[in-house]
Amino acid sequence: MPIMPEQFIPQSTADGSFTFFSEEFEESYHSHFGARQESFQKFVVPTQLSQRATKVAKGHSIRILDVCYGLGYNTAAALQTIWRQNPNCRVEVIGLELNPAVPRAALSHNLYADWDFEYLDILTKLASTYYVENDNLKASLLIGDARTTIKQVLVESFQADAIFLDPFSPPQCPQLWTIEFIALVCKCLHHEGLLATYSCSAAVRTALLLSGLIIASTPPIGRKTPGTVAAYPACIELLNQQSPLSTAELEHLHTRAAIPYRDPLLQDQAQIILERRRLEQKSSTLETTSQARKRWSSRNINT
Repeated sequence: MPIMPEQFIPQSTADGSFTFFSEEFEESYHSHFGARQESFQKFVVPTQLSQRATKVAKGHSIRILDVCYGLGYNTAAALQTIWRQNPNCRVEVIGLELNPAVPRAALSHNLYADWDFEYLDILTKLASTYYVENDNLKASLLIGDARTTIKQVLVESFQADAIFLDPFSPPQCPQLWTIEFIALVCKCLHHEGLLATYSCSAAVRTALLLSGLIIASTPPIGRKTPGTVAAYPACIELLNQQSPLSTAELEHLHTRAAIPYRDPLLQDQAQIILERRRLEQKSSTLETTSQARKRWSSRNINT
């Protein structure tokens, strides 16, 4: 994916924190309800990093894969949560980011000023040199198309305890929501790890399920819709703190909306991926979402 030049103008969100608007993807990097709270409530809390920090064995690390590092908020929230719970916990982070100007802009605009954040030196070095290592941290930022850099993560046999799946929305950035890409991301998840995303898209959830994971909903923090948390079936107990999918959510997985995005060679442009899915949906005999909603309404099922 080519990088388009962008103007990074801080935009206020409802919790007092700031985000940017991407001209390339025509979306904000975070919900206008609250950028900071989204990082904690949509990613850090569902992946249970606070609890993991209290239980990590001596000599072991908590490993995090941050897909679409962006402004660095998700990684920042994770480090703050883990080290406030256990200051001696070792953390390993791999961030995937297309545009290195984004985290640098977040720092140059002082977007962490109201975070009470203690580790700006780490984020600053990571944004400038793409690598940080000290007694309690080993972090790297892999720059480029995530469809390529995820393969480097696999080569390194990196098995994450927490994966943050945070690209722009599927209609704007389908390249990073395809069944092929998500399958590679899931291969980087430890068998006792958790993957979290803000998306509740039926297509995304289908890709997670086809990659061998089980899923649950996370609370609709700020947004009207819930997020998704996923794990391997052997760790179903890790999902018990989350909400099971509602009847409507389960039935949504059997509509045309659940037809996944496809990118067989992991190299197609967004328009090609979107058109491929549109044609597959057009020829499908599955129920449409609008038809399903009428049925849910007649049965008084909440969506």
